[in-house]
Amino acid sequence: MIPVTKSFMPPIEEYIEYLKKIWDSNQLTNNGPLVKELEQKLKDFLGVKHLFFISNGTIALQIAIKALDLHDEVITTPFSYVATTSSIVWEGCQPVFVDIDPNTLCIDPDLIEADITPRTTAILATHVYGIPCDVEKIQSIAEKHQLKVIYDASHTFGVKYLGKSLASYGDISTLSFHATKLFHTVEGGAIITNDDVLAHRISYMRNFGHNGPEAFWGLGINGKNSEFHAAMGLCNLTHLEEIISARRQVCAWYDDLLVGSSLTRPTLPKGAEYNFAYYPVFFPSEELLLKAKDLLNQNAIFPRRYFYPSLNKLPYVEVVSVLVAENVSPRVLCLPLYPELNKDDLTRIAKIIDVATAKLVD
Repeated sequence: MIPVTKSFMPPIEEYIEYLKKIWDSNQLTNNGPLVKELEQKLKDFLGVKHLFFISNGTIALQIAIKALDLHDEVITTPFSYVATTSSIVWEGCQPVFVDIDPNTLCIDPDLIEADITPRTTAILATHVYGIPCDVEKIQSIAEKHQLKVIYDASHTFGVKYLGKSLASYGDISTLSFHATKLFHTVEGGAIITNDDVLAHRISYMRNFGHNGPEAFWGLGINGKNSEFHAAMGLCNLTHLEEIISARRQVCAWYDDLLVGSSLTRPTLPKGAEYNFAYYPVFFPSEELLLKAKDLLNQNAIFPRRYFYPSLNKLPYVEVVSVLVAENVSPRVLCLPLYPELNKDDLTRIAKIIDVATAKLVD
């Protein structure tokens, strides 16, 4: 079987060494020494001022919204994982969907201002597949209208834009370290900010609002993570270069094998150094996509429709028209991508796609 992704597993001996440290310290959670070590190493790696290791990427988004005291309308993208939208709604805000750029699939900054109202408090944009949003235009719009900016940077670990980590942009960026990500802690996420006041607020919000054992700074929730998850992150971080290198090779094979096909790909903006997190392809039609997906499934190959359906069609949001997202979402398929794949695997995938698309094209 070839799934869409496989979690990277470090040598078990490396993980056991960290388990021994946990047994010695007998501190399993509550910001233990491995959590602190991972946070520092991630800050160094990403070149950011403040980073908080969180229980998952969704809680990271929810805390970010709460820390910025957002309310009313939040401008966002209809093309992302559902947690981007559900977090906005969960925190009592109203998502306002702005259509996406057809090339990068990120929110189209040229359409944002038309949807800003007196009730707008923030822009929450996703770097889709790790492809950078137009951060300069978004920041300019935010400053002009006095809006906060959150980036859902769940796909961006290791991506650089204009020489610095893509996760360093915005008032807050959030990361997911779920097991499906190229860098993972099994379950986990992070909140990143370069603002000292926000950092203080986030630090107590993720820990029930505690200020010591018998006092409280304010409202909080349990957003902490454990020593066991931090141990996995510490192991995997040492292998990041080889993970990205292997994924780069898989993508290069796909590029070669799909030359001349009817499939197209998103565009990476200039100044971006990619992490090869996903390999999305656009089919000419949903009919072609479904035919190819079915044939791949019959051969025990399981790509995924990231992201379908368009989030403006969720049952708990106001339905609006976003033509590009609604056109792209039914036609995009993420092909299997993980280091263990070899060229023979990809040749099989490419041949099956060719057969499926040729049958319908003819």
